[in-house]
Amino acid sequence: MAPLTRQESAARGVGESESRAALIALGANLGDRLDTLSNAARDVARLGTVLARSALYETEPVGGPAGQPRYLNAVLRLAPAPEWGDPLKLLDALLEIELRYGRTRRIRNEARTLDLDLLDVQGVVRDDVRLTLPHPRMMQRAFVLAPLLDVAPTWRHPETGAWASDALARLDVRGVTRSAMGWDAR
Repeated sequence: MAPLTRQESAARGVGESESRAALIALGANLGDRLDTLSNAARDVARLGTVLARSALYETEPVGGPAGQPRYLNAVLRLAPAPEWGDPLKLLDALLEIELRYGRTRRIRNEARTLDLDLLDVQGVVRDDVRLTLPHPRMMQRAFVLAPLLDVAPTWRHPETGAWASDALARLDVRGVTRSAMGWDAR
């Protein structure tokens, strides 16, 4: 499916900044989740300009070992600085931020101090050993789509044309709750 034209974007309320942005999911379920996400969002902001940040969402763990604590999830819409415009460079910068917060990768979908997922970068479609864009499972994850719609309400999958809002409407959202917490509530 072809990306929206400028006229289509304007008619649907999609601004230039939304169509040229990177969408980054943040999640944590170990430690002080709010502090981690707030600080990680500031670190991500050093990679460009944060155009929007979603509300915070409390979510049930999906997959992985049983007995994990609930997650705190969010999505940022970032206009990457020129040096981070390449999706692989942006991915590497996000992985470095995860490491600074103690992220380990031993068991798939295990509890984590910080998870940063690159969901979309300017509608680029990519599928290789290091990076798949858009994120391959995002359209099946209510904990990603709910906050994504806060920052990019008209987002469509660049290959299929599927609207994120339609995908969310088909999912079970019982484990996803918009939190009353603010980003810097302390």
